[in-house]
This record gives sequence, structure tokens and C-alpha cells, in this order.
Amino acid sequence: THNDLTLLSAIADYIAIGISNARNFSRVRELVITDDLTGLYNARYFDDLLDVEIARAQRFDSTLSLVFIDLDFFKLVNDNHGHLVGSRMLAEIGQLLKSRIRTVDYGARYGGDEFVLILPQTSKKGAYDLVCSLRELVRSHVLLTEDGSEIRVTASFGIAAYPIDADNKIDLIRLADNMMYKVKQTTRDGVLMA
Repeated sequence: THNDLTLLSAIADYIAIGISNARNFSRVRELVITDDLTGLYNARYFDDLLDVEIARAQRFDSTLSLVFIDLDFFKLVNDNHGHLVGSRMLAEIGQLLKSRIRTVDYGARYGGDEFVLILPQTSKKGAYDLVCSLRELVRSHVLLTEDGSEIRVTASFGIAAYPIDADNKIDLIRLADNMMYKVKQTTRDGVLMA
């Protein structure tokens, strides 16, 4: 009947609104937790993820490794080629990192030209092996500019593991970050484990 069709039409409209709202919520959530340049998680969400993963490691008596990454001499890319090229480089490096980590791992842009990886159920040796391949991947990556220039960067990596090196989030972050900075202050383009 006509009344039934009107009722079904109204129900369909409400369902369509509900689906649209769910999609919008999902998109807004994605915007809140991701870095819009790289597509990786942002620093704020990384902080939440690390809390969750440390709690999981405690609960299951497991380890996790934390990796800090800083691009070497990245300021020169911006100074010599402009911020648009620098942004492209950050986006491409972010995607390279994302392409090499497992689906259970987390990659985040920590700020500027720094990235961080959370590697659940991963020993320092496992993290070191991954980081060595990432180091080669970053080193061999070439960004082509519009004028045909080839730009390469290297990166400094620091690794620390929970609970072996640190038994809390603050010390774990500090230690991985310090390892990275020791590489930057000495050789650059290297890896240092706590």
C-alpha cells in the first residue's frame, strides 16, 4: 500500500543517514589519528598506542621494540630544494616505512623529520634486522624533482626494547631517542641499540 511505501522510504532515508554518519565518523577519526602528510599515525596517537602495547607486553610477559628514526641533514633538502620537495620526501619516506612493517606494527611521524616504530613481540635482534633493511631502503631511495634533480637522504636509527632496556614508557622513549641522537652526533646513517 501507499502507507507501507511511505514507511519503507522513511526507513531507507534513516538507514542512508546512519551509513553516511558512520562513514563520516570513520573519516574524522582517521584525520584525528593520522599525520596528513605521511599517512602514518601522528605523535598523539603514537603515545596512546605505546601505552596499549606496553600493557599488552606486561600482560603476556612479552617484549616490544621501539625504534626512533631521524632523517640526516634533512634541513638541507628544504633549504636547497624548497619545502614542497621536503614534504614530498617526508611523504615518500613515510610510505617506505609503512610498506616494510608488519600489520601488527605501528609507524608514526613523531614530528618534523622524525619517525617512530612500535614493534610488538619483537626482540632487539628482530628490530635490528628490520632497521638494517629500512636503512638500506631509505639510503637507496631517490626522489626525482620536477627539474630532474635526484635527492637522496640517509637516516639515523635508535632502538630500545621493553622490558629489557626500560620498564616504563617514558624511559623507553628516552632511551630509543638517545640512541638515535648518539648516531646523529657521530656517524649518522647508522643504527644503535640500547
